[in-house]
Amino acid sequence: MSIIAKGQTILPDMLTGLSDAGLIQLRAQLDVEMRKRKIAFSVGQVGEQLAIAYFKAIPGLTTLQLAPTGTKNVDALSRNGDRYSIKTICNAKKTGTIYPDPEDAEKQLFEFLLIVRLTESWELKSIHQLTWAAFCLVRSWDKRMNAWYVAISGRALAAATVVFTAEKIADV
Repeated sequence: MSIIAKGQTILPDMLTGLSDAGLIQLRAQLDVEMRKRKIAFSVGQVGEQLAIAYFKAIPGLTTLQLAPTGTKNVDALSRNGDRYSIKTICNAKKTGTIYPDPEDAEKQLFEFLLIVRLTESWELKSIHQLTWAAFCLVRSWDKRMNAWYVAISGRALAAATVVFTAEKIADV
């Protein structure tokens, strides 16, 4: 049983009892309602919100705020001006892409990259922080996208600082 709101639950039997068409219709109705309420419902948006909320809640971590919409490769800003790129993964083996500057491929795009890992139920599993220098050491090039990404591997995560972990991560 998963808790939806205090006192409200959706039983797994209710979902498994739905036909495929019924499940798709439920998903569509949820998407419409979430848009109306301006609730984030992509993995990336949820990861950004969770990371920013975590940084705000924990003493000793810098307070982050969302970067203005459309800011390239930067999702959050710290009070002291550091730029944070936030990449969220749930079931993936690599982060989303980070596009280099078109005029200078080695130009520093951010000070920190946060890799936010979510569980299957979109709960916070871990947050890993890479400096720009560490990102440059572990990044890989996606020829098809013409952009960088970070493979979720022991090597890449070892180069990062673990900011948060819900459990010891043994499934890397």
